[in-house]
Amino acid sequence: MNNVTSHNADAESTALITDWKKSLAAAGPQAGQVLAELGDRHAQALAAHFYKVMMNDKRASRSLSHDQVRVRLQPAMQRWVRDLLHANPDNVESLIAAQRVVGDVHARVGIPVDLVTRGTRVLKQRLFALIAENTGHGEAAHAAIASLTASFDIALEGMTLAYSNARERSSRTDAAYRLFSLVQNVSTERERQRALLLDWENTLLYALASQDETSSFQPLAKSEFGLWFTHKGIPSFGESSETQQINALINSVDQVLQHTLQQDNEPNSRVLYLQEVRMKVGQIRNLLGMLFERIGELDAGRDALTNLLNRRFLPTVLRREIELAEKSGGSFAVLLLDLDHFKAINDEHGHDTGDRALQHVAGILSQFSRGSDYVFRYGGEEFVLVLVAVQEQQALTIAHGLCRRIADTPVQLSDGQQLHITTSIGVALYDGHPDYERVMARADAAMYQAKKQGRNRIILGSDTLPAAPGRAALQRS
Repeated sequence: MNNVTSHNADAESTALITDWKKSLAAAGPQAGQVLAELGDRHAQALAAHFYKVMMNDKRASRSLSHDQVRVRLQPAMQRWVRDLLHANPDNVESLIAAQRVVGDVHARVGIPVDLVTRGTRVLKQRLFALIAENTGHGEAAHAAIASLTASFDIALEGMTLAYSNARERSSRTDAAYRLFSLVQNVSTERERQRALLLDWENTLLYALASQDETSSFQPLAKSEFGLWFTHKGIPSFGESSETQQINALINSVDQVLQHTLQQDNEPNSRVLYLQEVRMKVGQIRNLLGMLFERIGELDAGRDALTNLLNRRFLPTVLRREIELAEKSGGSFAVLLLDLDHFKAINDEHGHDTGDRALQHVAGILSQFSRGSDYVFRYGGEEFVLVLVAVQEQQALTIAHGLCRRIADTPVQLSDGQQLHITTSIGVALYDGHPDYERVMARADAAMYQAKKQGRNRIILGSDTLPAAPGRAALQRS
């Protein structure tokens, strides 16, 4: 979780803590007792009511499933309601910290803040009615209502502060990401993608000329070029009329191919359709060239030692992959790799050898991952791979291949010796949860288990694995 560390954020929290304590003192202990009893008796029903209102909005139902609400979010909301209704001067500071965490989570998931304010408004209305039913309309009821209103408003203000700060940070990072070329050499990548596009076109021509079985021919959107453009090209270039045109042309090409290869077997018709495909592919190539001309390299997002992406842009990548997975019904995977016994390597051979080992592994990961995938230096001896458009078996196959290749390819040292290294890998599949920290937490837990079980192995993450050290806070958010 993101911690509040800046001076301004601390000042904001301090002001909220002071105001909350004053409101509780003004309301008095009897009001606190009324609210605490309501929390004990009605928290579950209030949480259910909150999500019933929220899920009626299409924006929420698009990013949250009913199973997620029932299994994960509703119990957390129940705790939130009960904690707020049990607010007292001694726990206000921890409650404010909790609201800041909730605001960070809402920002990561992308829940519109107006949905949260609407939900809290509905909860207050329901609680006002419960206060009247249980306490009447006397002085105690008025004090309880005043205390309830202050608690909810201050909690919401704490959430909104954290939400705004987190969204601002994300916006800055996303803007930098759009400026940052994810390819390390623009001219090389331009030629590589042009070659992949040409290779796809030539493969199609050969298949038609040789009268091979073409019904299973790979559509352009699923080709290596198509995956690269969707998962890397668009975020690198930024949304523009050119990227939209390329997307439309790819879809049009695949529609023509589906009709031609599966329905129309008349040779003359196939020639006409093929000419249309070649024309559209030529338009894609021209638009791609225009886009490559516009972008340049920035080094701010690259790790200096390994030349991989650093973790700065990982949240941006994961948010986009979640969005793509939700739109397409697909999936992606995160591989978290940690070099085994890395401290011993540094201690025995020196930090220069440790750096050489990191560069060696970075080279393997870059060479033997797909062009559409992402490779990050996560920090220290850890690396992250984001495997796009994969299911569980494919992700595990890739992970096992990388693990074996690292183990079978020793590091060549400057004195001619060889250093054998291994890695432990945690694999986590996207499970539909809108918070990217969830998939990272499962990959972390799996990697931690791979270490515990002997290293040089792959473990598939699941919710049943114990959290890795430092990740426990995620389980309650």
